[in-house]
Amino acid sequence: MGVSTHLPRMDTDVPEPAFDEQALLPAVAQDVDSGDVLMLAYVSEEALDRTRESGLAHYYSRSREELWQKGKTSGNVQRVEEIRVDCDRDALLYLVRQDGGACHTGHESCFYRTLDGDVVADRVFDPDDVYE
Repeated sequence: MGVSTHLPRMDTDVPEPAFDEQALLPAVAQDVDSGDVLMLAYVSEEALDRTRESGLAHYYSRSREELWQKGKTSGNVQRVEEIRVDCDRDALLYLVRQDGGACHTGHESCFYRTLDGDVVADRVFDPDDVYE
């Protein structure tokens, strides 16, 4: 199952991602229907390749220093509909269909609170029921 990485264009240039010194790129996951920003994570070349091959979002955990598939433990996978690269080729946008919540806290989005501490997104699952 392939994932579209660009919209049809008049030119033939394929934008190669410009990974940083750590061989990573930031990737924003956005709900393809609502437009809500769900999370920000980093991808390695291997994570990007696995995402494109499987259609499921894969990321690279900087804290654990390992590749991970979003939702493999929780079941809250992200089905990637399209991948876009920004104009500088140093950031990606995953347009996804999110199963369940995107945040490990149980919220539908990792951006569930304001700087003032107001909760602005729903909690859609109890992480104690999902993670050991």
